[in-house]
Amino acid sequence: MKIKLDECLPGELANLLASCGHEVDTVPQQGLQGSSDAVLWSAAQQEQRFLITTDLDFSDIRRYQPGKHAGVLLLRLHKEGKHSLLSYLKWLLSEYPLDDWRACLVIATDHKVRVKLPE
Repeated sequence: MKIKLDECLPGELANLLASCGHEVDTVPQQGLQGSSDAVLWSAAQQEQRFLITTDLDFSDIRRYQPGKHAGVLLLRLHKEGKHSLLSYLKWLLSEYPLDDWRACLVIATDHKVRVKLPE
C-alpha cells in the first residue's frame, strides 16, 4: 500500500511500515513540512497515498468523505511520544491489514479502532 506519513509522526514509523511491505513517503522527505492541510491532502491524493496522521482536522467526514480518497488513519493515543506510537502501530499492523482500510476513515485510539466505510 502507498502511504504518506504526516510530519507530526516520527520517521521511524516509515521504517516500520516499509518493513511490512508498504511504500512510504513522509511529509519531511517531500519538503512539505509546515504546509497547510489542503496542500498535504492534495499531495496525498495526487499520489493515491493512504494518509497516517494525528491531525484531528482530517476526521471531518464532510470535507474528507470516505470513498472519495485513498484513506486516512487518525491516531489518537492518550500517551504521546515516539515509543508509544511505534509500539501501538506494531500492534495495529499485527491485528489489522491496512489494505482493508483503503478509502476509509479510521480513528484508532488506545481503546478501540473505528472504521468509517465508504457509503
